[in-house]
Amino acid sequence: MQRTNYAALICRSILLFLFILNSSTWSAQAQSLPPAKHDGFVYKNYPVDPDTIVVEAFFDPVCPDSRDAWPPLKQALEYYSPHVSFVLHLLPLPYHDNAYATSRALHIVNIHNSSSTFCLLEQFFKHQEKFYNAHTQNLSRTSVVNEIVKFSAEAVGESYSSAIQSGFTDRKTDLLTRVSFKYSTSRGVYGTPTFFVNGFALPDAGSPLVYNGWRKVIDPLITGKGKKSDDTLHFFL
Repeated sequence: MQRTNYAALICRSILLFLFILNSSTWSAQAQSLPPAKHDGFVYKNYPVDPDTIVVEAFFDPVCPDSRDAWPPLKQALEYYSPHVSFVLHLLPLPYHDNAYATSRALHIVNIHNSSSTFCLLEQFFKHQEKFYNAHTQNLSRTSVVNEIVKFSAEAVGESYSSAIQSGFTDRKTDLLTRVSFKYSTSRGVYGTPTFFVNGFALPDAGSPLVYNGWRKVIDPLITGKGKKSDDTLHFFL
């Protein structure tokens, strides 16, 4: 009897192991499939090519430090245009209750009117308190999403109201927002704002960088048309 039970236990253990192995394989296959396009929103459609310095930022729409980081970065981008390209990645931090929904709204607007994406981002930054944890803690999830839809439509145009509303029930926009989160973590980013220049992370992740800080980073990289200096390498290494 004991031998029979022992054999049955071994059989069940083998079956459980095979089930876990297959499940892990299926999960790995699903997660390893790359998205159809590279993550991120390109600022003003400035081309990202070998001739430009590429700045990447990882922002959370309801992060105060992301809000404070944007004006000096925007000023630097305008100053160095067209020698600098900018790509924005979204990292909705889990401890900001409405970070995922506001990030999803940005993806929805980007699908329907990409020229309004940064306009909506700036409006989220300007009225960020409306979507802080404390301000929405007594509201249902549906109420918060409805408020985000209304807010987004007011920012980019009422004609987009129905598209934004339906976007929150479209699995595609959910997947795009998930990809942004997974892409950020795949780059080792865990806080916002975080900046990369030509693929290298700037120090002091989680802290805004002032305009003069951007000048110190980018000026040495631009020494003439098509020529870049090695003077800044110590900043990254």
